[in-house]
Amino acid sequence: MTYRFKELLATDTVIPLFAVARLPHPLVIEMFGLAGGFKGFWIDQEHAGVTVEQIRDLAIAGRANEFDCFVRQPPVGYWQVTQNLEAGGNGVMAVQIYSVEQAREFVSWAKFAPEGTRGMNTGGRDSDFTHTLAAQFGQESNLNNFVAIQIETLGALEQADEIAAIQGVDVLFIGPVDLSLALGVVGQFHHKKLWDAIARVAEACHKHEKLGDASHPIFSSLTALSKPAAGCQPLPAM
Repeated sequence: MTYRFKELLATDTVIPLFAVARLPHPLVIEMFGLAGGFKGFWIDQEHAGVTVEQIRDLAIAGRANEFDCFVRQPPVGYWQVTQNLEAGGNGVMAVQIYSVEQAREFVSWAKFAPEGTRGMNTGGRDSDFTHTLAAQFGQESNLNNFVAIQIETLGALEQADEIAAIQGVDVLFIGPVDLSLALGVVGQFHHKKLWDAIARVAEACHKHEKLGDASHPIFSSLTALSKPAAGCQPLPAM
């Protein structure tokens, strides 16, 4: 049985994930399924040229192996969020966010009215190719779709509390390499500046009862500081 990320996050347990980037092939998903121990994966559309068609195929392979998936993407337009969700991704994560206004706009692209501005088309996988009625589709999509905001710029760090407070944001996800770059301590993952920043994000997550996580194994303790103690545990990208 495939569990959506939002269902898994509510269980307060570690969620082992893997990432797919430069080898976006269904066989990669199949191999991780055979390896066992994973609950889902995320698709990197920021650093790799993953197409909507490839997201569709990866999502199909994911469902066959009882994996949920979401897409990490740049916040370039609502159409890209819509296409990624319609292709079968059950969530989206925005990179390179610089302000609470930009984060709020991204969330709105992933939600139908009255919670957002997403345009509706029931011909995609997320509405079972027209088998889900429009009213039901809108309600369930707003409830179930996973939305994360990556904290990796000084602007996002400074407004982490405001971003965590946005309705519809499920996770604040730290990008440790870019954040260390922004802080002037690039690659120094044990530097006090970086850990102070992590603590600031974790405090915002705790205050607003949101999850916090990061994309590097040494930051697993972040989840102990955020509201649910376990959170996700991403693994290196393929």
